[in-house]
Amino acid sequence: MLPAVVKLCCGISYPHLRSMAGLQRAAVAVIGQELTHLQRLRQIQHHMRPHAGFRNQECKIEDVKPVPSKEDQQLYVHQGQEAMRKALSMLEEKDGWKVEITENDGDVICSKMMPGARKVFRLEAVLEASVEELYDLLFVRVEEMHLWNPSIQHIKILKHVGPETIVTHEVSAETARNLIGQRDFLSVRHSCKQKSSVYLGGAAIQLESFPPQAGFVRAEDGPTCIVIQALEEDASKSRFTWLLNMDVKGWLPKSLVNKALPRAQLDFTRHLRRRLTASATPR
Repeated sequence: MLPAVVKLCCGISYPHLRSMAGLQRAAVAVIGQELTHLQRLRQIQHHMRPHAGFRNQECKIEDVKPVPSKEDQQLYVHQGQEAMRKALSMLEEKDGWKVEITENDGDVICSKMMPGARKVFRLEAVLEASVEELYDLLFVRVEEMHLWNPSIQHIKILKHVGPETIVTHEVSAETARNLIGQRDFLSVRHSCKQKSSVYLGGAAIQLESFPPQAGFVRAEDGPTCIVIQALEEDASKSRFTWLLNMDVKGWLPKSLVNKALPRAQLDFTRHLRRRLTASATPR
């Protein structure tokens, strides 16, 4: 997640991450390109195998605003699932992780260099909130994130593709702590619930109907994911794992970007804890 966070986690040996799975990138249809997109869909369906652990759900018409074509729905879902699968595969890799930051509260951020000389960052934290509460804040009510996270100016859901997939536009805030500068993001986000865990995956997409906005640098996130798992000893708390994988674009030095991104993860987690504390405080 979310790029929603950075503006948006070392070496993993946790057994619970080895059973996760996920889908793929696609574009949005416009009327003049409908036949082209139908051909793409047939090719994807021909070569694609279903991934274990995910439920293929058809969208109910009342869940979709505005209503994309059935082909578009499948393409959005496929891209979101593929982004999640790729991100979880990164988390499963044991080698190459380096500790970047260790906080007094136990939060740890590790990094790994990926092909193309780009770093990804993995944050591990324990939050005093249930899986459902975090799912509600980070996915269901994602448009309200700017109310508790000052690093975000706004997030708007452009398309609902059933209960598990959305297309969003996000704009980061222009704050003093934002070393990267203001960016906007166009993303597909996909969620999956499995027993006492929730997986949130996403990646950048392109929409001809929503080109880059004047005055903003359009950054690209993903594949990225957040894994939320209930602690075995206390289901009211959750292990929070966030893989941040982002290309901020522009002409910023990599050294600056590689310092700013993990700091943005810590900032987001701090704001999230404050939000959880405020909601738990009796009024």
